[in-house]
Amino acid sequence: MRKGRFSESQIVQILAEYDAGAAPEELARRHGIHANTIRLWRSKYAGMSTSDLARLKQLEAECAQMQRIIARQTVKIDAMT
Repeated sequence: MRKGRFSESQIVQILAEYDAGAAPEELARRHGIHANTIRLWRSKYAGMSTSDLARLKQLEAECAQMQRIIARQTVKIDAMT
């Protein structure tokens, strides 16, 4: 998967500027992105802070680990039967 130019914390900062009243076209020009990108980011990261993003990443990692554990257990159970 392609890594974006902006980190999630940078995206949150740009969206904070947007919420403060900056026009999306102005922000897009200043940061070198398309105005629709700001709208897409807003739908994905609306209302999040940097600490929320860190917690989200942690929960996603925990969920992936649990899914791997469940998959291994399923394989073991299927092998026993």
